[in-house]
Amino acid sequence: MTSPLTRNSAGTGTLMAFAAMCCVQLGLAASVGLTGQLGAEGVGWLRLAWAAVIIVAIARPWRHKFTARTLLMLALLGVATAGMTLCFMLAVETIPLGTASALEFLGPLSIAVIQGRGVARWWALSAAAGVLLLTEPWHGAADLAGVLFALGAAACWAVYVLLTQRAGDSVHGISALAVSLPVAAIAATLVVGPATIARLDWQLLLLGFALALLLPVIPFSLELLALRRLTAAAFGTLMCLEPAIALVVGLFVLGQVPRPAALAGIVLVIAAGIGATRTGRREPKVAAPATAEPTLGVGLH
Repeated sequence: MTSPLTRNSAGTGTLMAFAAMCCVQLGLAASVGLTGQLGAEGVGWLRLAWAAVIIVAIARPWRHKFTARTLLMLALLGVATAGMTLCFMLAVETIPLGTASALEFLGPLSIAVIQGRGVARWWALSAAAGVLLLTEPWHGAADLAGVLFALGAAACWAVYVLLTQRAGDSVHGISALAVSLPVAAIAATLVVGPATIARLDWQLLLLGFALALLLPVIPFSLELLALRRLTAAAFGTLMCLEPAIALVVGLFVLGQVPRPAALAGIVLVIAAGIGATRTGRREPKVAAPATAEPTLGVGLH
Protein backbone atom coordinates (compact mmCIF):
# COMPACT_ATOMS: atom_id res chain seq x y z
CA MET A 1 0.00 0.00 0.00
CA THR A 2 1.42 3.39 -0.98
CA SER A 3 1.55 6.16 1.58
CA PRO A 4 -0.52 9.36 1.32
CA LEU A 5 2.72 11.29 0.82
CA THR A 6 3.64 9.20 -2.21
CA ARG A 7 0.15 9.44 -3.68
CA ASN A 8 -0.81 12.99 -2.97
CA SER A 9 2.09 15.34 -2.25
CA ALA A 10 2.93 18.28 -4.47
CA GLY A 11 6.59 17.33 -4.04
CA THR A 12 6.02 13.96 -5.68
CA GLY A 13 4.10 15.59 -8.51
CA THR A 14 6.90 18.10 -8.96
CA LEU A 15 9.55 15.38 -9.20
CA MET A 16 7.45 13.58 -11.79
CA ALA A 17 7.01 16.76 -13.81
CA PHE A 18 10.73 17.57 -13.63
CA ALA A 19 11.69 14.06 -14.78
CA ALA A 20 9.18 14.35 -17.61
CA MET A 21 10.66 17.69 -18.72
CA CYS A 22 14.19 16.25 -18.76
CA CYS A 23 13.03 13.32 -20.89
CA VAL A 24 11.20 15.67 -23.26
CA GLN A 25 14.20 17.91 -23.86
CA LEU A 26 16.67 15.04 -24.25
CA GLY A 27 14.24 13.38 -26.65
CA LEU A 28 13.88 16.59 -28.66
CA ALA A 29 17.63 17.08 -28.84
CA ALA A 30 18.06 13.50 -30.05
CA SER A 31 15.25 14.01 -32.57
CA VAL A 32 16.94 17.04 -34.14
CA GLY A 33 19.72 14.78 -35.42
CA LEU A 34 17.24 12.75 -37.49
CA THR A 35 15.49 15.67 -39.15
CA GLY A 36 17.93 15.66 -42.04
CA GLN A 37 16.81 12.12 -42.94
CA LEU A 38 13.09 12.23 -42.19
CA GLY A 39 12.27 15.90 -41.85
CA ALA A 40 11.06 17.45 -38.61
CA GLU A 41 7.48 16.35 -39.09
CA GLY A 42 8.61 12.85 -40.07
CA VAL A 43 10.56 12.43 -36.84
CA GLY A 44 7.53 13.60 -34.86
CA TRP A 45 5.33 11.09 -36.66
CA LEU A 46 7.78 8.23 -36.08
CA ARG A 47 7.89 8.94 -32.34
CA LEU A 48 4.10 9.03 -32.08
CA ALA A 49 3.66 5.86 -34.15
CA TRP A 50 6.06 3.86 -31.97
CA ALA A 51 4.61 5.39 -28.80
CA ALA A 52 1.15 4.18 -29.79
CA VAL A 53 2.42 0.64 -30.34
CA ILE A 54 4.31 0.60 -27.03
CA ILE A 55 1.53 2.03 -24.88
CA VAL A 56 -1.16 -0.23 -26.39
CA ALA A 57 1.01 -3.29 -25.74
CA ILE A 58 1.51 -2.23 -22.10
CA ALA A 59 -1.92 -0.87 -21.16
CA ARG A 60 -4.13 -3.11 -23.35
CA PRO A 61 -7.06 -0.67 -23.62
CA TRP A 62 -9.49 -3.36 -24.78
CA ARG A 63 -9.53 -4.65 -21.19
CA HIS A 64 -11.10 -1.43 -19.89
CA LYS A 65 -14.47 0.18 -20.27
CA PHE A 66 -14.70 3.80 -21.39
CA THR A 67 -17.80 5.94 -21.59
CA ALA A 68 -18.55 7.73 -24.86
CA ARG A 69 -17.77 11.06 -23.20
CA THR A 70 -14.42 9.80 -21.94
CA LEU A 71 -13.51 8.42 -25.36
CA LEU A 72 -14.30 11.78 -26.96
CA MET A 73 -12.15 13.58 -24.40
CA LEU A 74 -9.25 11.17 -25.00
CA ALA A 75 -9.62 11.53 -28.77
CA LEU A 76 -9.38 15.32 -28.44
CA LEU A 77 -6.33 14.82 -26.22
CA GLY A 78 -4.79 12.71 -28.97
CA VAL A 79 -5.38 15.42 -31.59
CA ALA A 80 -3.84 18.03 -29.27
CA THR A 81 -0.85 15.73 -28.70
CA ALA A 82 -0.30 15.33 -32.44
CA GLY A 83 -0.55 19.08 -33.02
CA MET A 84 1.84 19.83 -30.17
CA THR A 85 4.39 17.28 -31.43
CA LEU A 86 4.37 18.23 -35.11
CA CYS A 87 4.27 22.00 -34.56
CA PHE A 88 7.16 21.90 -32.12
CA MET A 89 9.32 19.74 -34.38
CA LEU A 90 8.73 22.17 -37.22
CA ALA A 91 9.64 25.07 -34.91
CA VAL A 92 13.02 23.64 -33.86
CA GLU A 93 14.02 23.31 -37.50
CA THR A 94 14.49 27.08 -37.69
CA ILE A 95 14.78 28.48 -34.13
CA PRO A 96 16.93 27.33 -31.17
CA LEU A 97 15.57 24.64 -28.88
CA GLY A 98 15.53 26.95 -25.86
CA THR A 99 13.63 29.66 -27.72
CA ALA A 100 11.08 27.21 -29.11
CA SER A 101 10.52 25.70 -25.66
CA ALA A 102 10.09 29.13 -24.11
CA LEU A 103 7.48 30.13 -26.69
CA GLU A 104 5.68 26.81 -26.33
CA PHE A 105 5.59 27.38 -22.58
CA LEU A 106 3.21 30.29 -23.17
CA GLY A 107 0.46 27.64 -23.42
CA PRO A 108 0.66 26.26 -19.86
CA LEU A 109 1.66 29.72 -18.61
CA SER A 110 -1.67 31.07 -19.88
CA ILE A 111 -3.45 28.42 -17.84
CA ALA A 112 -1.44 29.40 -14.78
CA VAL A 113 -2.43 33.05 -15.18
CA ILE A 114 -6.11 32.34 -15.88
CA GLN A 115 -6.66 29.68 -13.22
CA GLY A 116 -4.14 30.81 -10.63
CA ARG A 117 -5.25 32.54 -7.45
CA GLY A 118 -3.38 35.01 -5.27
CA VAL A 119 0.36 34.40 -5.12
CA ALA A 120 0.17 31.76 -7.86
CA ARG A 121 -0.37 34.51 -10.43
CA TRP A 122 2.73 36.35 -9.25
CA TRP A 123 4.80 33.24 -9.91
CA ALA A 124 3.28 33.08 -13.39
CA LEU A 125 4.30 36.69 -14.02
CA SER A 126 7.83 35.90 -12.87
CA ALA A 127 7.87 33.02 -15.33
CA ALA A 128 6.60 35.31 -18.10
CA ALA A 129 9.46 37.75 -17.47
CA GLY A 130 11.87 34.84 -17.64
CA VAL A 131 10.40 33.72 -20.96
CA LEU A 132 10.90 37.23 -22.39
CA LEU A 133 14.55 37.18 -21.36
CA LEU A 134 14.98 33.71 -22.82
CA THR A 135 13.48 34.66 -26.19
CA GLU A 136 14.62 38.32 -26.41
CA PRO A 137 11.93 39.26 -28.97
CA TRP A 138 13.30 42.82 -29.20
CA HIS A 139 16.20 41.51 -31.31
CA GLY A 140 13.75 40.43 -34.03
CA ALA A 141 16.15 37.78 -35.27
CA ALA A 142 13.93 34.73 -34.79
CA ASP A 143 12.49 33.04 -37.89
CA LEU A 144 8.81 34.02 -38.18
CA ALA A 145 7.65 30.61 -39.37
CA GLY A 146 9.47 28.94 -36.47
CA VAL A 147 7.88 31.35 -33.99
CA LEU A 148 4.41 30.70 -35.41
CA PHE A 149 4.89 26.94 -35.22
CA ALA A 150 6.08 27.28 -31.62
CA LEU A 151 3.00 29.35 -30.77
CA GLY A 152 0.83 26.69 -32.41
CA ALA A 153 2.51 24.12 -30.20
CA ALA A 154 1.79 26.40 -27.21
CA ALA A 155 -1.93 26.43 -27.97
CA CYS A 156 -1.96 22.64 -28.31
CA TRP A 157 0.02 22.29 -25.07
CA ALA A 158 -2.55 24.36 -23.17
CA VAL A 159 -5.31 22.05 -24.37
CA TYR A 160 -3.09 19.04 -23.59
CA VAL A 161 -2.59 20.14 -19.96
CA LEU A 162 -6.31 20.66 -19.32
CA LEU A 163 -7.39 17.42 -21.00
CA THR A 164 -4.60 15.39 -19.42
CA GLN A 165 -5.73 16.46 -15.95
CA ARG A 166 -9.32 15.52 -16.76
CA ALA A 167 -8.15 12.20 -18.19
CA GLY A 168 -6.14 11.48 -15.06
CA ASP A 169 -9.22 12.14 -12.93
CA SER A 170 -11.50 10.01 -15.10
CA VAL A 171 -9.36 7.02 -16.05
CA HIS A 172 -7.22 4.78 -13.86
CA GLY A 173 -3.45 4.54 -14.35
CA ILE A 174 -2.11 5.10 -17.85
CA SER A 175 -5.02 3.63 -19.81
CA ALA A 176 -5.89 7.15 -20.97
CA LEU A 177 -2.66 7.18 -22.99
CA ALA A 178 -3.63 3.87 -24.58
CA VAL A 179 -6.41 5.77 -26.34
CA SER A 180 -4.94 9.25 -26.81
CA LEU A 181 -1.57 8.19 -28.23
CA PRO A 182 -3.04 5.92 -30.95
CA VAL A 183 -5.35 8.79 -31.92
CA ALA A 184 -2.31 11.10 -32.03
CA ALA A 185 -0.46 8.61 -34.22
CA ILE A 186 -3.43 8.30 -36.61
CA ALA A 187 -3.78 12.08 -36.84
CA ALA A 188 -0.06 12.49 -37.56
CA THR A 189 -0.19 9.68 -40.12
CA LEU A 190 -2.96 11.43 -42.02
CA VAL A 191 -0.86 14.59 -42.18
CA VAL A 192 2.71 13.39 -42.77
CA GLY A 193 2.79 9.59 -42.62
CA PRO A 194 2.65 8.67 -46.34
CA ALA A 195 5.58 10.95 -47.23
CA THR A 196 7.68 9.60 -44.35
CA ILE A 197 7.14 5.86 -44.61
CA ALA A 198 8.97 5.66 -47.96
CA ARG A 199 12.13 7.07 -46.34
CA LEU A 200 12.29 4.59 -43.46
CA ASP A 201 14.82 1.79 -43.05
CA TRP A 202 15.35 -0.68 -40.18
CA GLN A 203 17.96 1.53 -38.48
CA LEU A 204 15.60 4.52 -38.43
CA LEU A 205 12.85 2.27 -37.11
CA LEU A 206 15.02 1.13 -34.20
CA LEU A 207 16.03 4.71 -33.42
CA GLY A 208 12.38 5.69 -33.54
CA PHE A 209 11.54 3.03 -30.98
CA ALA A 210 14.18 4.35 -28.56
CA LEU A 211 13.07 7.95 -29.11
CA ALA A 212 9.44 7.03 -28.49
CA LEU A 213 10.34 5.75 -25.02
CA LEU A 214 12.20 8.96 -24.21
CA LEU A 215 9.46 11.08 -25.80
CA PRO A 216 6.51 10.67 -25.43
CA VAL A 217 5.90 7.38 -23.56
CA ILE A 218 7.78 8.04 -20.31
CA PRO A 219 7.22 11.82 -19.98
CA PHE A 220 3.53 11.71 -20.93
CA SER A 221 2.96 8.94 -18.37
CA LEU A 222 4.72 10.98 -15.70
CA GLU A 223 2.75 14.11 -16.60
CA LEU A 224 -0.52 12.20 -16.34
CA LEU A 225 0.43 11.09 -12.83
CA ALA A 226 1.80 14.51 -11.85
CA LEU A 227 -1.45 16.24 -12.80
CA ARG A 228 -3.26 14.12 -10.23
CA ARG A 229 -1.14 15.76 -7.56
CA LEU A 230 -0.89 19.35 -8.83
CA THR A 231 -3.40 21.95 -9.91
CA ALA A 232 -3.43 22.82 -13.60
CA ALA A 233 -2.28 26.34 -12.66
CA ALA A 234 0.65 25.04 -10.61
CA PHE A 235 1.58 22.51 -13.30
CA GLY A 236 1.44 25.22 -15.95
CA THR A 237 3.78 27.44 -13.95
CA LEU A 238 6.08 24.55 -13.11
CA MET A 239 6.51 23.94 -16.82
CA CYS A 240 8.50 27.19 -16.82
CA LEU A 241 11.48 25.02 -15.98
CA GLU A 242 11.28 23.43 -19.42
CA PRO A 243 12.76 26.40 -21.35
CA ALA A 244 15.64 26.48 -18.86
CA ILE A 245 16.22 22.74 -19.27
CA ALA A 246 15.99 23.19 -23.04
CA LEU A 247 18.60 25.93 -22.86
CA VAL A 248 21.01 23.66 -20.99
CA VAL A 249 20.38 20.72 -23.33
CA GLY A 250 20.72 22.99 -26.35
CA LEU A 251 24.08 24.22 -25.03
CA PHE A 252 25.65 20.87 -24.16
CA VAL A 253 24.02 18.61 -26.74
CA LEU A 254 23.41 20.91 -29.73
CA GLY A 255 26.06 23.59 -29.10
CA GLN A 256 23.50 26.43 -29.02
CA VAL A 257 25.17 29.11 -26.84
CA PRO A 258 22.64 31.32 -24.97
CA ARG A 259 22.85 35.10 -24.68
CA PRO A 260 23.51 36.63 -21.22
CA ALA A 261 19.85 37.71 -20.90
CA ALA A 262 18.82 34.09 -21.25
CA LEU A 263 20.79 33.22 -18.12
CA ALA A 264 18.79 35.81 -16.17
CA GLY A 265 15.66 34.27 -17.63
CA ILE A 266 16.67 30.89 -16.25
CA VAL A 267 16.85 32.36 -12.74
CA LEU A 268 13.34 33.80 -13.03
CA VAL A 269 11.74 30.67 -14.39
CA ILE A 270 13.40 28.46 -11.79
CA ALA A 271 12.14 30.80 -9.05
CA ALA A 272 8.65 30.54 -10.53
CA GLY A 273 8.91 26.76 -10.63
CA ILE A 274 9.85 26.63 -6.95
CA GLY A 275 6.96 28.93 -6.10
CA ALA A 276 4.53 26.78 -8.08
CA THR A 277 5.68 23.72 -6.16
CA ARG A 278 5.00 25.40 -2.80
CA THR A 279 1.52 26.64 -3.75
CA GLY A 280 0.28 23.96 -6.12
CA ARG A 281 -0.86 20.96 -4.13
CA ARG A 282 -4.09 19.45 -5.41
CA GLU A 283 -6.43 17.10 -3.60
CA PRO A 284 -6.64 14.04 -5.84
CA LYS A 285 -9.86 12.73 -7.31
CA VAL A 286 -10.51 9.03 -7.45
CA ALA A 287 -10.32 7.75 -11.00
CA ALA A 288 -12.57 5.06 -12.36
CA PRO A 289 -11.42 1.61 -11.25
CA ALA A 290 -9.78 -0.74 -13.69
CA THR A 291 -8.83 -4.37 -13.59
CA ALA A 292 -5.22 -5.53 -13.36
CA GLU A 293 -3.81 -2.58 -15.22
CA PRO A 294 -0.04 -2.30 -15.68
CA THR A 295 1.63 0.98 -14.70
CA LEU A 296 4.82 1.10 -16.78
CA GLY A 297 6.68 -0.40 -13.82
CA VAL A 298 7.12 2.98 -12.12
CA GLY A 299 5.71 1.68 -8.81
CA LEU A 300 3.46 4.65 -8.16
CA HIS A 301 0.13 2.83 -7.71
